[in-house]
Amino acid sequence: NRLIPDKQKKLVIIEIHREDLATLPQLITTLRGWVIRRFIIFCDDLSFDQHDVSYKSLKTVLEGGIEAKPEHILFYASSNRRHLMPREMMENESATAIHPGETIEEKISLSDRFGLWLGFHSCSQETYLAMVQAYASRYKLVMPPESLEQHALEWAKTRGARSGRVAWQFIQDLAGRLGKRL
Repeated sequence: NRLIPDKQKKLVIIEIHREDLATLPQLITTLRGWVIRRFIIFCDDLSFDQHDVSYKSLKTVLEGGIEAKPEHILFYASSNRRHLMPREMMENESATAIHPGETIEEKISLSDRFGLWLGFHSCSQETYLAMVQAYASRYKLVMPPESLEQHALEWAKTRGARSGRVAWQFIQDLAGRLGKRL
């Protein structure tokens, strides 16, 4: 690994489905010897249900156990949940626990193992419209400003939110309707 300059290493992205997380240790063992490559293992929409305890083994894989986690392998995941598990799941288990705080901390600790969190938080109408206008300008989507604003606000209303994600989704839809590629 140390003998190969980083510039010469190839990047490989492997997608693993949430249902296949049990095979993650085996995959890492297989990739461990491929030090001439860098790997990103990606899991889209990662979350856990009430009776699923596989999150415990994922925590071990992410941190490394007795055997250190290989430097050339990263694990990325996306999720629509803040803490990867439903709040009621954490609350139900903490209600019957001897030390309720420890149960919640154990569940949240999985989320803490991911170093980067991107949030799509609600924003003001002014900020939302500024994002839409910036995207429209960047991608040269020509529409009268009043019409752009009206359509963007209608889009946000039907989605029940104003955020950067909603602004981007509106721009993608608008580009499609205008026949423009982004």
